[in-house]
Amino acid sequence: MHYTPKHASWLNPAEIEASLVSRECLGGRRIGHLHTLKSQDAAWRARADRERRPIRWRFTVKDANRVFRYDGIVTLRSEH
Repeated sequence: MHYTPKHASWLNPAEIEASLVSRECLGGRRIGHLHTLKSQDAAWRARADRERRPIRWRFTVKDANRVFRYDGIVTLRSEH
């Protein structure tokens, strides 16, 4: 189970983690054997789990309104 903020896609954390594995674990290296890749990934993942770094969401509602030009759009919300 992985916490995702309300109204956020589950893909956001998955994309962030894939990017971190690429940058921090692989670092542009080519790994020639699957067992080497698995051991490198396991070591990186163990270190990342110990550090428990949070995802800091920086894209705010105000940013979304500006980027997607939502200003002036009125939406109806359900009563649920």
